[in-house]
Amino acid sequence: MPSTDIPAAKGSQDVWLDAAFELLLESGVDSVRILSLAKRLKLSRTSFYWFFKDREALLEALIARWREKNTQGLVHQTEAYAENIVEAMLNVFDCWLDPKLFDSPLEFAMRSWALQSASVVSEIDAADATRIEALARMFQRYGYDPLAANVRGRTIYLTQIGYISMKTQEPLEVRMQRIPAYVEIFTGQPPGSRELQRFHARHGYYSPTGTY
Repeated sequence: MPSTDIPAAKGSQDVWLDAAFELLLESGVDSVRILSLAKRLKLSRTSFYWFFKDREALLEALIARWREKNTQGLVHQTEAYAENIVEAMLNVFDCWLDPKLFDSPLEFAMRSWALQSASVVSEIDAADATRIEALARMFQRYGYDPLAANVRGRTIYLTQIGYISMKTQEPLEVRMQRIPAYVEIFTGQPPGSRELQRFHARHGYYSPTGTY
């Protein structure tokens, strides 16, 4: 139904979907219920059906949005312009520091959901494969052989998924101090000072020592 025909009092598809994401992040998929959403939004329960056929359709929309944000966000960063593999690696690290590129709490919520849904397990498996392949292609573009590229891509990805699954929290300063070592371990090359300066500037970080 065209949005111009929908009364404002019924909300919008994005309003319902945003509220569903909030509940998913706060309390897990079992909390994503039509009545709970209606109460949260202070809208009538029947308003939901202007935008979604049923709860399953809403859950499918949640999965699609997660896929678009996290998988496509990561893939895009692996394909971003870089002069060398170190810069390419730092482009990927942008994902771990910028929730607009990759939403770690959402990733955790999706993986928790997968524990009780075979269909979501399939979605997670497909996303993992796509992301690792994108990382491997990135390494291959900079001259790594296919096997080494795949192993490096898997190592990077599984390390970050470990961070997410364990809900590891690090102060920004600590994370930034560790990133040069991570880059060297993952790529075999240390980052230069100019590369780190550009990376730090993207994230509003300035080294307290003034060194890189």
